[in-house]
Amino acid sequence: MAEARYRCGYCQTQQVVVNFLLEVEHIIPTATGGSDDEENLWLSCTACNRYKGTQVRARDPSTGRRVRLFNPRRQKWKRHFRWSKDGTEIIGLTASGRAMVEALKLNNELAKQARAIWRDADIHPPKD
Repeated sequence: MAEARYRCGYCQTQQVVVNFLLEVEHIIPTATGGSDDEENLWLSCTACNRYKGTQVRARDPSTGRRVRLFNPRRQKWKRHFRWSKDGTEIIGLTASGRAMVEALKLNNELAKQARAIWRDADIHPPKD
């Protein structure tokens, strides 16, 4: 999906660096009333898709409020997230971003280790 720049809409994992195909994911899951229309679909890595499951809201760890999860089709990644200085962690900048980082476990140890390897190979973070 060229519109998604061939990367996960949530953790930004690039198709070129993983040995599996990214999945077409329902932003609003069909189980919670989402459609199969293109405007409800985006690319996701397997980990993000599985952690997200049927969630459409999650708790912002800073405020404790339940908020809508980040929508990669309608929202800009850079407005809600930034990379840590070493490029291995995703930092949530907004309530939606912080909730997404927690709900999808975007900074799990395996992801951080992989990002360090990709960073050292000069293919991460993705260049826009």
